Amino acid sequence: MMTNAEIAKIFKALCDERRVEILKLLVSGEKCACSLLDELNICQPTLSHHMKILCESGMVTARKEGKWTHYRISSEGCKQANHILQSLTTEIQDPEYKESCD
Repeated sequence: MMTNAEIAKIFKALCDERRVEILKLLVSGEKCACSLLDELNICQPTLSHHMKILCESGMVTARKEGKWTHYRISSEGCKQANHILQSLTTEIQDPEYKESCD
């Protein structure tokens, strides 16, 4: 079961327009930080800040290759975020389903 703090990290990741834009860019596949910097027209510290929040939410994963970091959407993290949203917003009569979402 996730704590409220862990759940809040997911929603924090989604409550910023720039991070939503980053997720939309990552839908097409893994991207290098250098590509994201070019596409978003932002500075490296700003990108790092947003990527840290997205990675902490579990919806994005990172891997290092040389001096660059490559980011991609985590299907497992996004599935978990979807289950959390459903469990918080749906009244379910079946307690086993509700527990599987927690």
